[in-house]
Amino acid sequence: MWKAALTELTATASLMFALTTSIVACLDSKETDPKLLVPFAVFIIAFLFLVVTVPLSGGHMSPVFTFIGALKGVVTLTRAFIYVLAQIIGSIIGFFILKCVIDPKLAYTYSLGGCAIDGQRVSFGIKPQNALLVEFTCTFVVLFVGVTLAFDKKRSRELGLPMVCLVVAGSMALAVFVSLTVTGRAGYAGVGLNPARCLGPALLHGGPLWHGHWVFWLGPFLACMVYYIVSMNLPKVDLVWLEGEHDVYDTSFPKDLPEQCNAGFQV
Repeated sequence: MWKAALTELTATASLMFALTTSIVACLDSKETDPKLLVPFAVFIIAFLFLVVTVPLSGGHMSPVFTFIGALKGVVTLTRAFIYVLAQIIGSIIGFFILKCVIDPKLAYTYSLGGCAIDGQRVSFGIKPQNALLVEFTCTFVVLFVGVTLAFDKKRSRELGLPMVCLVVAGSMALAVFVSLTVTGRAGYAGVGLNPARCLGPALLHGGPLWHGHWVFWLGPFLACMVYYIVSMNLPKVDLVWLEGEHDVYDTSFPKDLPEQCNAGFQV
């Protein structure tokens, strides 16, 4: 467990550094619409880290996946607590390294790549209640698409590790793309999907990152609870199409229907 926790710490620190530098580079590029580049960067980096870390520690790197894993019984509460602690420490280390090497102007402009509702360059952004709704919805999408497949042992074995990691990374990229494009707010940094990622820059950079910081914890927590309730009612086996089922608009009747009806009325 301790080796797995050390893996989570190292992977989270590396992920925060690599992912944040890539996102800042995309946003600071001369592209007319750099927001289209951010989901692509998230997809590539998340996929690479998942492929490496899933066999070692489960590849959580986020309290969201650890919490839903604890609810589903995939990890114990003790392991979940140690994982979350390792992820928070890893996030702080990763952003501390980033703060030491990044251009101070870029760190100020993009709030050290943290989870912001109101950015440094504007005095307005997205309302906290709207940001909470976006955080909840996008996190639920990632859980429903990615975790449903990842926690299904049968389908995971059938598809293989690369395909499962591809689906999880794709769901994360989709959530980031939706949050960046649908809101259209200049001061909104997009969905967090990872409370540890939001806490690191908030502690090191501060300022506007603390405004509405609770959104990036409450939103994923509520999404995990709702997803857990929904997942308890999902089918346990694959859907099987039975022979003899017909569309509701099919007006054809079996040839032996009169005999069946008459037999039903016999006393």
